Amino acid sequence: MPAEIRTKRWNDPVEPGDGTRILICRYRPRGLPKSEENWHVWNPNLGPSKELHAAAYGKHGGQPLDWNSYRTTYLREMRDQKDAIAQLAERVKNGEQITLLCSSSCERNARCHRSLLKELIQKSYEGTAV
Repeated sequence: MPAEIRTKRWNDPVEPGDGTRILICRYRPRGLPKSEENWHVWNPNLGPSKELHAAAYGKHGGQPLDWNSYRTTYLREMRDQKDAIAQLAERVKNGEQITLLCSSSCERNARCHRSLLKELIQKSYEGTAV
């Protein structure tokens, strides 16, 4: 039976059931000493591209990207990460608990790429299209 996939912010408390904690941000948390990292793996390629990240926050002078546009673009970007997603899906399918970690400022799980990635991983181990 597949294990659970949890989602959290990287600065949420570590819990015994977190299993393998995977940071999926494009950027490492600023100002955090490596000795204080609380994740096992960092995969920046599972985070939004630099361009999408900037657009999401309106960093180039425009309005922040709306959720539907963000979602569509992120899912398109993840087509290039099918192998990494399939590897995570296989680990979960084999019973390994994983927790996907995102930015400390990303407070709404439902509007974060970690929820989209969780869905992609689940679809991958269920054998449905990614």
